[in-house]
Amino acid sequence: MIVGLLLVDIYIPESNSLKEKRSVIKRLKDRIRNKFNVSVSEIDDLDVWRRAKIGIVHISSSGKFSTQELQKVANFIERDFQVQVLDYEMRFL
Repeated sequence: MIVGLLLVDIYIPESNSLKEKRSVIKRLKDRIRNKFNVSVSEIDDLDVWRRAKIGIVHISSSGKFSTQELQKVANFIERDFQVQVLDYEMRFL
């Protein structure tokens, strides 16, 4: 069993309050969950208006498949018009 972890550092330029940020992040997390078979959570920068760090976990029997799925998630987030990806990294257990 392979556990793939994708850590994504996000900038939200249009956010002017925590309420706006949480709304954007909630919509993004819901869209990721609905499109991909992964778990998603905001893990850092919880009280910063324009920054967020989210963690995405994918479990598979194949490391290659997990890598492909997490790369699709990263590409999906980069195409989102409300956020900018500052950095991301993948880890495997």
